[in-house]
Amino acid sequence: MKSKSILFLCVANSARSQMAEGLARTIFGPEVRVQSAGSKPATVNPYAIEVMREIGIDLSGHHSKSVDTIDPASVDTVITLCAEEVCPVFLGKVRRIHWPIQDAASDDPTLTPEQMPQRFRTARDQIRGRLEVLRALQGLPAGLEPIEFHASVRVKNLAESARFYAWLLGTQPKEWTHRYVTFVPPDLHTNFVIVVADGKELHQDTLYHLGIAVPDRTAVIRAFERARTAGLTITKPPRTTWRGTPLHEMWLEDPNGNLIEIYARLTDDELAMRPPDLEATALT
Repeated sequence: MKSKSILFLCVANSARSQMAEGLARTIFGPEVRVQSAGSKPATVNPYAIEVMREIGIDLSGHHSKSVDTIDPASVDTVITLCAEEVCPVFLGKVRRIHWPIQDAASDDPTLTPEQMPQRFRTARDQIRGRLEVLRALQGLPAGLEPIEFHASVRVKNLAESARFYAWLLGTQPKEWTHRYVTFVPPDLHTNFVIVVADGKELHQDTLYHLGIAVPDRTAVIRAFERARTAGLTITKPPRTTWRGTPLHEMWLEDPNGNLIEIYARLTDDELAMRPPDLEATALT
């Protein structure tokens, strides 16, 4: 869903929602109308003005507003930022998102003048990170129609890992060899694979690749066309592979370099066309 008008709400409209408004205007630009308000408007917090000035955003001309002054017809997305407080109520048929951001303002006398700006910087950066994700989700190109999610993870000890994941997923493996063990828990709609490490150094962030299944070879080709239209990094164009598990597949790379496989299983008629040399064939 693409937002055209966003309203940020917190109680006083003095810090979190004001910073969110300033950040959103910078991140979204003129394509999105941005407003903020509160249920008990006060004044814009000087620390909010200070930490926003540090990143080149001027809140000095902002003022706190009551949610009652906002025309419901002017808003299509409401983002509430209250953590422990009761957030303002906004009536209207809108998309609602809740980001519980801790209130940076505090009357705690033990906080030093140095600690207060840091509290506001923390809130500012948390809001900015979430807004950057929201901005990235604006106007998504046509996506896929996945029917299964697939992930492969390298492991140090195949047998020990097979025992662990059989317990974790509550199911016996569908199949295994000396190199991999495949789990297909029917209730999870997941195809989870653990793979030998091949001498690679492993740690808690290790990921081999992710994947999604689509219905058939036509869907793989369509995924390729849509990925190309969307400007994504394609590492392998559509092809049919015959070694191991026969698949129609293509491969992408995400912004972090992680490999993503988009695949479809072959029908019985397609399997009957297996070439003698088992070499991959291009999908057209």
